[in-house]
Formats: sequence, C-alpha cells, structure tokens
Amino acid sequence: MSDIVKKATRESYGEALAEIGEKYPQVVVLDADLAGATKTATFKKKYPDRFIDCGIAEANMIDVAAGLAACGKIPFASSFAMFAAGRAYEQVRNGVGYPHLNVKIGASHAGISVGEDGATHQCNEDIALMRTIPGMVVLSPSDDVETKAAVRAAAEYVGPVYIRTSRYSAPIINTDPNYKFEIGKGILIKDGKDITIVATGIMVAEAKTAAEALEKDGISARVINIHTIKPIDREMIIKAAKETGAIVTVEEHSIIGGLGEAVAAVTADECPVKVKKIGVTDSFGYSAPASVILKDFGLCAENIAAEAKKLFNNK
Repeated sequence: MSDIVKKATRESYGEALAEIGEKYPQVVVLDADLAGATKTATFKKKYPDRFIDCGIAEANMIDVAAGLAACGKIPFASSFAMFAAGRAYEQVRNGVGYPHLNVKIGASHAGISVGEDGATHQCNEDIALMRTIPGMVVLSPSDDVETKAAVRAAAEYVGPVYIRTSRYSAPIINTDPNYKFEIGKGILIKDGKDITIVATGIMVAEAKTAAEALEKDGISARVINIHTIKPIDREMIIKAAKETGAIVTVEEHSIIGGLGEAVAAVTADECPVKVKKIGVTDSFGYSAPASVILKDFGLCAENIAAEAKKLFNNK
C-alpha cells in the first residue's frame, strides 16, 4: 500500500487553474482571503494581474464574479465550501444562477474531512444547496487527475459550475491513460453483477477498496464514479439498477439532498430497486482528525463493504 500516491484535490484545483491560465486568457481567479488554503495562490503567483483578493466578503466576491462574467471573462470564485455555498447562497442563486452567468465556483474544504476545523466549517450541505439551483452544474471529482480534468471542463463549459474539492489527501485512482472526463457522464471503475456501489468525491477510492473486499467474499460489486452530481448520468445508473438489482451510494455529504437522493430519484422514476445511502446522517460533525471522523460516520471501505453485503443478502 506504500506505493499509493495521495493528494488533496484542493491542491489539484490550484495547479489546474495555473495550467489553464495560458490557454484561456479570459480566466480570472477570485478568492476571499484564503488563497493559501484554497491553493489559488498558485495561479496568483503566475498571473498576478488576473487574480483578485476580495477579502473576507464571500457574497461580494460572487457578485464581482458575476460582473466579470457579464463582461466576457471566465471567473473562478474560490473559498471554503461553507462560505462559497453557505454564506453566499443568495448571491449564487440570484446573481449567478438566475441570469445563468458563466461563473465557476471552486469550493474547497468540503465535507467532514476538514476534521479539526469542526462542525462550523464541515460543509455537508453544499451539494444539496447547489443542485437545487436551476442550470447549475455540480462537480465532485475523486482525485488529482479528475480534479484537473474537471477544472478544464468547467472552463470550456458555458454556464455556472460548482466544483467541490477536499482538504483531505485522496488516493490517485484514475491512472488509466485512456481516462476521459465528460460533464454528466459517470465512470465505470469496476464491473460487477451482484450489487452496485455509486460513489462521489474522495469516497470513490473507498468504494473501490470495498468492492475488492467483497470480491473475496464472493460478491461481485460494480463501482461507479459519479463525478457530476448534476446533471447526473441517468443512463449508467438505470443500467446498473437493472443489471445488479440494488445500489449503495457513498458520499462525504449529508444523505439529505445529496448523491444518494439524486440516485434514488433516478431509480424511482425508471427502475425501482433498493438504495442504501451512506453519508452524513441528520447530524453535525465535530472536531477530530479526518481519518477518525470519516470512520465514525461509516465513510470507510470496511463499512461500505458491510452495508453492501447486507443489502445484497436482502435484495
């Protein structure tokens, strides 16, 4: 296991911005006095004249980004998910979503893996908030490779995009040279016939490990990486529901309004099957090391495998 390379997707976000800066001169990066934490400082160092520090004023930052978009720029407004989606929600909804402006929101430090920062900074509601905004694309990449691809895709897409990244270092799993990122299309990580595990963000690596454990117990688990929560890949989910008969969803987010409910809505419409949602229950987090709190909430391969086994035996 020592050869597994890990990297925080917030690092990848900052690097990707610096990489696309030359190709897209209309890209402008905004931050709310957190450039060191969101890693937008990487872009600032390379393109200082295209970087705007809006200070600790996230709502204003979103409005500035909206103005830039209206002038033909491609603004990437960056802050912690708690502030970008929470504090600035009204501005995102009315200033970006309603006029359908070409604003990209880079939200780092999402989920409970913020760890010691505690419940006030552990944003487990952002996917739910963003996916309700008409026309908003919601991306939750799983690793370094996928985050960089997501940033490039967001720059090319015309319209509002929310990109969710993590402070926690995740294993780099998308090592296939033929890897392709497409907004709205899931990725088959592992095929299987007995049950399906649908995961997003840093939980994809845990889902993959869980499937490998299930294989040893004679259970063939399909693993799907849903990096785009909205628009979700209905075709891939329906196919999995029909072929495996049961689905486990895994997300570092509240099970209310997140990936699990999005998947359940698809299956309810097209192919009703049992769906077990693993995520943050109707509760707040607490201050603790990321590895501890993730395990406590069942966001680990061991628990995913256990829940999948239960569902398989009762489907």
